[in-house]
Amino acid sequence: MARMNAPVSQDSRSPAANPAGGSITARAAEPILRIENLCVEYRAAGSRSPAKRAVDGLNLSVNPGEVFGFLGPNGAGKTTTMNVLLGFINATSGDAYIFGTTVRQPIARQRIGYLPELTYYYKFLTAEELLRFYARIFKIPRTETDRRIDEVLKLVELEHARKRQIKTYSKGMQQRVGLAQALINDPDLLILDEPTSGLDPIGRMKVREIIQRLKTEGKTVFFSSHELGEVETVCDRVAILDQGRLKLVGRVSDLAKQYQLSLEQLFLKVVGYSIPDPARTQA
Repeated sequence: MARMNAPVSQDSRSPAANPAGGSITARAAEPILRIENLCVEYRAAGSRSPAKRAVDGLNLSVNPGEVFGFLGPNGAGKTTTMNVLLGFINATSGDAYIFGTTVRQPIARQRIGYLPELTYYYKFLTAEELLRFYARIFKIPRTETDRRIDEVLKLVELEHARKRQIKTYSKGMQQRVGLAQALINDPDLLILDEPTSGLDPIGRMKVREIIQRLKTEGKTVFFSSHELGEVETVCDRVAILDQGRLKLVGRVSDLAKQYQLSLEQLFLKVVGYSIPDPARTQA
């Protein structure tokens, strides 16, 4: 079995792995999202204790059109990384780039869709009213807004409930209306934080189907999840983070072949969880 002392390197032969290349092909294949030596530290106000490093020297890239799974146990640094990408917090050191522009500078957020793990909407609004509100934020023309609302509600299968108040929605429906708002601006990059959190199997299946449809449309999807089965199904590549550090990154099929383990088994091994030996358990 292969060793797991170092992260699986990304293919250096790919133009996307060398964004400094000067050719048109290389520039066209430049990663849509790139993270370089990213560190984020937290220190409690007034505390003299050492700062906690939530993200520790993270290097990662996501290519256009990829569905990329960002994995790790609770507290691994996934949401912190996403918050840096979205400009909600600043990195302590290192940098991240979206569309080739550092996130420390104003970036084309018009081209980004975001779904937080916990969605907070005015639940007295209907799905249609909520989407119209977000369309105004993005300054989408009214004629275009009507078309986009129809499209995203059809995609997330909420056409029948578009006039109902969100407070009447099930958890799965609320998550899907969250996906609809993340898509209203027709983004090139979607950042989804635990998009299936708390959903039943049918709800998870519907969200997975939506992600697969977005993939066929050429969208880039960067999402975190604890549902390793769905990650294995829809993702092109995955990264496993533990205690702020990148432990492993690669194509799902390549990792399975290299380590002769399922994604779940590999995840548990990488984060230091001892997998019971069935033979010993039965003894």
